[in-house]
Amino acid sequence: MRRIGLLSDTHGEIPDRLLSFFDPVDEIWHAGDIGNAETAGRLHTYRPLHAVYGNIDGQDVRIDYPRHLRFMCEQVDVWMTHIGGYPGNYDRSVKPGIYTNPPKLFISGHSHILKVIYDKKLGLLHLNPGAAGSKGFHKIQTAMRFVIDGDNIRDLEVWEFKRDTGNSAGETTR
Repeated sequence: MRRIGLLSDTHGEIPDRLLSFFDPVDEIWHAGDIGNAETAGRLHTYRPLHAVYGNIDGQDVRIDYPRHLRFMCEQVDVWMTHIGGYPGNYDRSVKPGIYTNPPKLFISGHSHILKVIYDKKLGLLHLNPGAAGSKGFHKIQTAMRFVIDGDNIRDLEVWEFKRDTGNSAGETTR
C-alpha cells in the first residue's frame, strides 16, 4: 500500500498548510509547472518525489524531470505528464500512446482545474489535481491525496484553500 500526495502548478511555491495535508503520504507526485529546482528540492526533502516538467519550467527543472513519466506503483500502471488533456479531449502528444496502451491511472496538470474523471472507453482513471500554487486565474488552490493498494486506487481526498482569505480559515478537505 502506498499513500500518494498529488499536486501540480505550484509555480515556485509550496504552501506550508499543503505540506501538513501531505503529512500522512509516503510519496509526492507533481504533474508539472514546478517553478524552479528549489521547489522540487523542498518537496523531495519532504517525501520521495515523482515529477514531470511543465511548460513554465526552465532547464533547472527539465534537467532532472522528464516531460512524460510512466511507472508502476504497486500494481497500477501510471502515466503522468503536464499537458495531457482529459477523457474525450486528450492532447495530441499523448493520443497515440494512450489509445494503443492505456495506463490504469492517467495524471495531468496545466488546466488549474481539479478533475477526477473515469474514462469508460479506455478503462482508466484521469486525475488533474488543479493548481497548488497561487499564480494563475484560479481562485482556489487544490491538491489531492489517495491510496494505491495493489491494483486499487482508493480513499481520494481533495485539499482546497481559497487564495484570497490569507489564512487557514479558508482551508477544506473533502
